[in-house]
Amino acid sequence: MINTNIYDYINVLDRAADASYLRNKAIANNFANINTPGYKRQDVSFSANLEKALRHSRYKSLDEKVGSVRLDHLKGTVFTDHENFSYRLDGNNVDIETESAHLASNTTLYNGLTQSINAEFGNIKLVAK
Repeated sequence: MINTNIYDYINVLDRAADASYLRNKAIANNFANINTPGYKRQDVSFSANLEKALRHSRYKSLDEKVGSVRLDHLKGTVFTDHENFSYRLDGNNVDIETESAHLASNTTLYNGLTQSINAEFGNIKLVAK
């Protein structure tokens, strides 16, 4: 069997796309609960986990850092946003304009990630020819 790191970037990009998809679900849940009294918005943290995983290998090249990432530790984490205090009397802290901005930003990120994954597979396909 050949030991190769050909899929390292694809694996990391895949984890990032999974986290972005999870964030879309959290944002959709926030929209669905916009009129639920006491509801606190949810979000997903991923970039801090990725930064920590890449920073762990301080004096290595980016290829080596990506190759050494432990994928089982690289996941999106859903959290409840209690920091965003409610301006509403019912205690709900979901703002439709903020959620719309987060959704647009996350959609752009997800599309970029899927394009990057496709490009990586295209590179592998090109090399295999």
